[in-house]
Amino acid sequence: MLKKHSNLAFFIPHLGCPYKCVFCDQVNIYGERRYPSIETVRQTCEEYLPEKSDTTEIAFFGGSFTAIPRNMMIGYLQTAFPFVQEGRANGIRISTRPDYIDRDILSILKKYGVTSIELGAQSMDDKVLELNGRGHSSQQVKDASRLITECGFSLGLQMMLGLYGVEDPFEDSMKTADAFISLHPDTVRIYPTLVVDNTELARLWEKGDYVPLDLDSAVMISAKLMRRFRENKIKVIRVGLHSEMSLQQQTLAGPFHPAFGELCESLLCRNQIEEALDGVKEATVYCSPRLLSKVKGQKKSNLEYFNQKGITLQVIPSDEVNSLTVVHP
Repeated sequence: MLKKHSNLAFFIPHLGCPYKCVFCDQVNIYGERRYPSIETVRQTCEEYLPEKSDTTEIAFFGGSFTAIPRNMMIGYLQTAFPFVQEGRANGIRISTRPDYIDRDILSILKKYGVTSIELGAQSMDDKVLELNGRGHSSQQVKDASRLITECGFSLGLQMMLGLYGVEDPFEDSMKTADAFISLHPDTVRIYPTLVVDNTELARLWEKGDYVPLDLDSAVMISAKLMRRFRENKIKVIRVGLHSEMSLQQQTLAGPFHPAFGELCESLLCRNQIEEALDGVKEATVYCSPRLLSKVKGQKKSNLEYFNQKGITLQVIPSDEVNSLTVVHP
């Protein structure tokens, strides 16, 4: 059995970011959380990291880690690195902007044990990037990605669905996914765009100039993206934003669901079963126990879907099945 990866995460909301994206209000998304002190990082690592781990990374998230003041960035890394050297963490993961990556920065990250770098790319359409105030181009995403992999780091890319200015959300998402695939990332994250209070996007939505994706469309697109990435051996490590109470309270519109990733996984399972049925009206689905709830669907929605189509399914969990297998009578 594969060991499950985990992060000991520290959030540094908005600090160092030189732009204000139309969809972004990290203070609201992360509540009143301030950036952690050096001592807080040390104490938290000391308290929560295991004695030994080859699956846990210390993570600095917030979007612009390499754009914060250099002495602060190095201070965080110097505090975290000894825990990597002691074997209590497998490495350090950071998220940042593609326009704040160069060889000098990467040499510093390498020196202090950073192993994984995630870039907030969001879209690979330059018009969409400009309309959303991203402040970087798709070419900068490509250049930074290639430099990161060339220097031996694990590359992660983050994308958003249904951004402001997108004419066809499905087509834009698939084009961004194909551009990502050509860059050979190890991991991706998929986030639906939400209308968060106190943002420019909220004002655009209130004026009727922005229409967010509905939940069903966001789940459908995300499921197709997940399948495309997985077919290309790219690990999808997150679908949907973390369900924090502050985010729920500040979300005005958009495809928010506390179990968004579960909905996407369930749709993937349903599609896989439907393809394997090949027109038959009765079958047995053997699945890994970890997939049982996803195969059945939230509140057994997948079973109800097939029942309404006159299809009888028996779902049996099995430790001998890695994913799912459909057996016809």
